[in-house]
Amino acid sequence: MKNRDCVISPATRKRLETQGYHEFTDVELNDFKIGIRFAYYLCTALVVLGLLLTNLEILTVAIIIAFFGSVSRYHPFDYLYNYAVRHLINKPKMPHRSIQGRFNCGIATVWLVGIIFLFYTGLTVWGYIAGGILVSIATLVSTTDICVPSMIYNFLFRKLNTNKASNQ
Repeated sequence: MKNRDCVISPATRKRLETQGYHEFTDVELNDFKIGIRFAYYLCTALVVLGLLLTNLEILTVAIIIAFFGSVSRYHPFDYLYNYAVRHLINKPKMPHRSIQGRFNCGIATVWLVGIIFLFYTGLTVWGYIAGGILVSIATLVSTTDICVPSMIYNFLFRKLNTNKASNQ
């Protein structure tokens, strides 16, 4: 007999925990899932638009948004979600972004700077390749909750913490 309180799959729970969302019930994670993905949806759409138009101004806006997502406890689009969208879909307020989420935005910031540099210097094909990789990774997390930058963060910092513990 299935547990009626379990509303997300173990795989989804693991993916969200990889993103740093620990200590939440399945019901809470299910309620937060749309909000967690919301910023990824909008950022991905913005980057796709910037790439399709090869528009450095749109990509610069994406950099600014990603940067603030990396230094703030809430992603800029979380404010839109928390103060407008969630009321329309009857969901609870999003919790603060995890350190993994902020790390993701930091990687996106640097990656977008690289894409703009490639376009600016005339390496357009490489700009599209780098942009395609970024969009692919963002689409993966937006649709499946599989977050490659969170995996990288967890690997790096688990390894650093393990090394510190073994040296003491």
